[in-house]
Amino acid sequence: MRHPSRMSGALALRFDREVAPYRGQLYARALRMTRSREDAEDLVQETLLRACGAFHRFDGDYPKAWLHRIMTNTFINGYRKHQREPLVQLVGGPDQLAAREPHAALAHHARSPETLVLDRIPAPEVVTALDALPAEFRRALLLADVEGLTCKETAELMGTPLGTVMSRLHRARAAVRASLASSTAAPVAAGR
Repeated sequence: MRHPSRMSGALALRFDREVAPYRGQLYARALRMTRSREDAEDLVQETLLRACGAFHRFDGDYPKAWLHRIMTNTFINGYRKHQREPLVQLVGGPDQLAAREPHAALAHHARSPETLVLDRIPAPEVVTALDALPAEFRRALLLADVEGLTCKETAELMGTPLGTVMSRLHRARAAVRASLASSTAAPVAAGR
C-alpha cells in the first residue's frame, strides 16, 4: 500500500503487517453495507486512508475492531453527508436515469421490506432515535444492524460478553421502535 510521506518506514511496515490481514474482511463488510462493488471499494479505500493517517496513535490492540470502527464511522458520515446533498435531476431519457442520484442504480435491484420501510422514515427521526440511545447500546446496534455482524462478532469487537450484547441489542431495538412509533404517531394524532 502507498503510505503518506509523513509515515516512517518502520511505521509503514507495521501498518502493512497489522492491516493487510483484514483487507478482505473490510471489503466483505463494505459490500454488505453499501451493496455496490464500486461504493464498497471506495469505502475500503477511505477506511484505509483514515487508518493510515491515524496509525501513529493506534495502540496495537484489536486492529480488526479499530478498522471496523473507522469503517462504520466513515460509512455513517458519508450517509449523513449524502442526506444533506440536494437531489440533482437531469432532463433526458431512461439512459440518464442513473445520473439522477448517486445510488440510483441500487434502486432498480430487489430491496428488502425492511429497507423499504426505513426509506419511508425521515432520516432525522432515525438519527434522533439512535442519538437518544446510551453509547454502548448505539454501538451494539450499529455493529449488528448496520454492519451486519453476528451477536458473537459484535461481542468480540466490543469486548463484552455475548449475553450483554444480546440484552443491549434487544433494549436498543425496543427503544428505537418506541421512539420511531411515537414520532410517526404524533403527526397522525395532530391531523385528527
